[in-house]
Amino acid sequence: MTPKELEDTRASWNFATKQHNAHKHEQAAFLRSGGSTLFPDEVELLGDVKGKRLLHLCCNAGQDSLSLVQLGAVVTGVDLSDEAIGFATALSKDSRLPATFIRSEANAFFESTTERFDLVFFSYGVLGWFDDVPRLMKGCARVLSPAGRLVGLEIHPLVWSFGEGGAWKDPYFAPGHDFDDPVSNYVGEAAGALSPSGHVAAPSTPNPNRAHSWQHTVGDIVTAVASSGLQLELLREYPYANGFRPTTWFAPRGAEGVEARRFVPPVSLPVMLGLTARKHG
Repeated sequence: MTPKELEDTRASWNFATKQHNAHKHEQAAFLRSGGSTLFPDEVELLGDVKGKRLLHLCCNAGQDSLSLVQLGAVVTGVDLSDEAIGFATALSKDSRLPATFIRSEANAFFESTTERFDLVFFSYGVLGWFDDVPRLMKGCARVLSPAGRLVGLEIHPLVWSFGEGGAWKDPYFAPGHDFDDPVSNYVGEAAGALSPSGHVAAPSTPNPNRAHSWQHTVGDIVTAVASSGLQLELLREYPYANGFRPTTWFAPRGAEGVEARRFVPPVSLPVMLGLTARKHG
């Protein structure tokens, strides 16, 4: 990613983060009272985090990071967005849940830090913001302690190929192609699925800043993990999306037992991808 692309993406996320948080009611009070923004799938893949040094990659505005603090993790969150890190730092103070938040591009952080972590965690719409996933995975491996684990939950890359009504939209195989779309107001579009503290019907203005993202296939992602020296332990596909509604084709209905904060398509498709990998100890 060029410096210009990086700054474009930062500006787009700064704008979107303000919009996203405008839809969320009394977040500090929600967290202080024991509320959590995590879904069961993240908790299951992470396992017991109590006392673990956890790096939250692309932590956004810190809500999930602080929910992990509630579970006993010692959390450091890293994100590109100034707005996100500023909000996360204030939310940590106001919720009385201590965490460290660092404003940095992820690869720059990996290549400069001397810290080591028991867990590196990322979730939902992270990998597409990096043009070089092998470099990113090598960075994750570098900062893990011996026997440390990488845990990720992602939107399945096949999802980006579908538009409204299930119409074919973008190619699944698009190596090197820059999808320069603005960061959307996906929190507003989810209508409460990403606002467990209470949803606020705030106005939504189109984001004037274009962001840069890239498509990576499942094969690209798994190969990047393997080439980093990490040992892949689990690869799982899910038939629903947690909190995120890619298009109105996805609805809060479908498979038996699916919660209201999940969205499913009307046909059987992989919608999320989960993985865990371990560093040799």
